[in-house]
Amino acid sequence: MNPARLVVLVSGAGTNLQALIDASAEASYGAKVVAVGADRDGIEGLARAERAGIPTFVRRVGDFTSREHWDLTLTDTVAAFEPDLVVLAGFMKLVGSPFLEKFAGKVVNTHPALCPSFPGTTGPADALAYGVKVTGATLFVVDEGVDTGPIVAQTVVPVHDDDDVESLHDRIKLAERTMLVESVGRIAREGIAVKERRVIFGR
Repeated sequence: MNPARLVVLVSGAGTNLQALIDASAEASYGAKVVAVGADRDGIEGLARAERAGIPTFVRRVGDFTSREHWDLTLTDTVAAFEPDLVVLAGFMKLVGSPFLEKFAGKVVNTHPALCPSFPGTTGPADALAYGVKVTGATLFVVDEGVDTGPIVAQTVVPVHDDDDVESLHDRIKLAERTMLVESVGRIAREGIAVKERRVIFGR
């Protein structure tokens, strides 16, 4: 059985991308990163892909006449690599309807909180401010909302009394990375189906 084809989209350092590249070096993992895309130039995520010999592309929103034009072009670019799964790994743009329709049920993203709590870009800070005793990270199938898609996996991270946002976020990112790698491999090997809001592994 051929490994599942992964296209990974990044906006920054690409530490989650690197974890996926490292995992996919093992044949038993069941997935291979076939392309890496970004919404900006000169980032370490692209450099990681290039060092691994993985094709890269950049699609900057500002280079297009509209957000819709960018989304259509991104959709076509990703589609050319025939992905079985698209992983948003620290990709700081919301993909639009054409993208989600083209890759329906095949786009996953992580969020540094236990969804549906604390959506948006400040999850760790919001969890700390609220005073929760545990938080964590969520992997979900992307829909048109913000961190609202059906949940694939979650991992729990305790909140320490002496935590600040940085220390808490650092621990969340470590747990998130492990969850992402394990879950993407399982999706590649077993497949998933979404029934109402429940994500079920298996074809």
